[in-house]
Amino acid sequence: MTTNPLRQPQDRRLPRIAGPCSMVVFGVTGDLSRKKVMPAIYDLANRGLLPPGFSLVGFARRDWEDQDFAAIIHDSVREHARTEFREEVWQQLSEGFRFVPGDFSDDVAFDHLRRTIEELDESRGTGGNHAFYLSIPPRFFGDVVRQLKEHGLADNTGGSWRRVVVEKPFGHDLESAQELNAVIDEVFPSGSVFRIDHYLGKETVQNILALRFANTMFEPVWNANYVDHVQITMAEDIGIGSRAGYYDGIGAARDVIQNHLMQLMALVAMEEPASFTADALRIEKLKVLSSVVVPQRVDLASARGQYTAGWSGGVEVPGYLEEEGIDPDSATETFAALKLEVQNRRWAGVPFYLRTGKRLGRRVTEVAIVFERAPHLPFADHSTEELTQNALVFRIQPDEGMTVRFGSKVPGTAMEIRDVTMDFAYGGTFTERSPEAYERLILDVLLGDPPLFPRHEEVELSWKILDPVLERWARKGKPEPYSPGSWGPESAMAMLERDGRAWRRP
Repeated sequence: MTTNPLRQPQDRRLPRIAGPCSMVVFGVTGDLSRKKVMPAIYDLANRGLLPPGFSLVGFARRDWEDQDFAAIIHDSVREHARTEFREEVWQQLSEGFRFVPGDFSDDVAFDHLRRTIEELDESRGTGGNHAFYLSIPPRFFGDVVRQLKEHGLADNTGGSWRRVVVEKPFGHDLESAQELNAVIDEVFPSGSVFRIDHYLGKETVQNILALRFANTMFEPVWNANYVDHVQITMAEDIGIGSRAGYYDGIGAARDVIQNHLMQLMALVAMEEPASFTADALRIEKLKVLSSVVVPQRVDLASARGQYTAGWSGGVEVPGYLEEEGIDPDSATETFAALKLEVQNRRWAGVPFYLRTGKRLGRRVTEVAIVFERAPHLPFADHSTEELTQNALVFRIQPDEGMTVRFGSKVPGTAMEIRDVTMDFAYGGTFTERSPEAYERLILDVLLGDPPLFPRHEEVELSWKILDPVLERWARKGKPEPYSPGSWGPESAMAMLERDGRAWRRP
């Protein structure tokens, strides 16, 4: 008896290859597009994960021809691609490049875009399948989405698909996020909207789920009975650079905590999903975010700061207020820290401390699960002087991996206990380099596979948590200054000291 090969389960070791399609990138001349999106598309092509007829349409206010666009992208890809640059791959990919000049209110330009897409369907076999990537400031999202609707570009016909990709920030508060979601949902069904949070595409972020649910040794202690607190840190050692136009008025909390850090928190705190489908993951993340509260005394449960001039990494650097393009009276924070509580049975009484900042001691993103102290230590006090709390640390970047900190006996005749670490590094264990987050996320868009993309309910719940803090800060005045190369303002240290704890020094 033979088995029907069509009924065989899919071999998950085989790569997933996108079907016939194209991607239209709005804001294709911006830094994000040139440094992340375009190199990721090339890397996907280089790995054989894009269809032969894949096409790329750039839309921007430039007086370019198709060949000019290809030349600009060529230079960006050569500089920023993760994989080796191969001319034959580039030649095949660039045959599908098109460029449409215009701005977001230009009806003629969107007519040109529609004709370009129709031409690709005919000449490149893209089959009416098109993703629209909005690599533009959020204030233009509504304009572009309405134009796509007006010119029939968002319409699915004959089994084809149309999808929209939205970059953060998703609004600047709950009200604006709801308005933005309403505009997008009016044109695209929820399953066709992909809100990119590139942190969710990182290998080490997904390893949080793998470690929790593929192993039996961690889940029994993943609760308030054993965990003392959780620290989630995203620190940068650089200033705002050329991002003044975006950053001023946004600040660290809106830029990082509302999206990246709250998503990391949800993955750490969530219950086991029924599966790893988008809907199953979303259900569990929503349960967590619905249970999160900020302690009533916001001033004691939050901290914000603004870096001053000084020395960082042996280089004299300007303060935030001296950066080019920044209002000298700006009250925008470059450091934000927040204490959150998850009010459910698993995490009752366990604080989650979130912090992010620029011009800090070093560039690092990590999630640290810090465990309770042992209830009884049958050792002399002097034997455990150098023993701290056990910790499990996920290193998201730059040194991807995981560290376990625990106590061990020091060699010798005395019973002396000291902290030691056991380390797992991706680079030392696996021979293949991890794909960039944008590679994974763009491929998921083209495949229509959305488990790594936050849905609008998650976005709105995150703003609901953060809005009261932002409102309190707005009434309070300017942020507290901190020195470059430090780990933030004194108020951030005091926030944990009041709880008898301290921030980790990564």
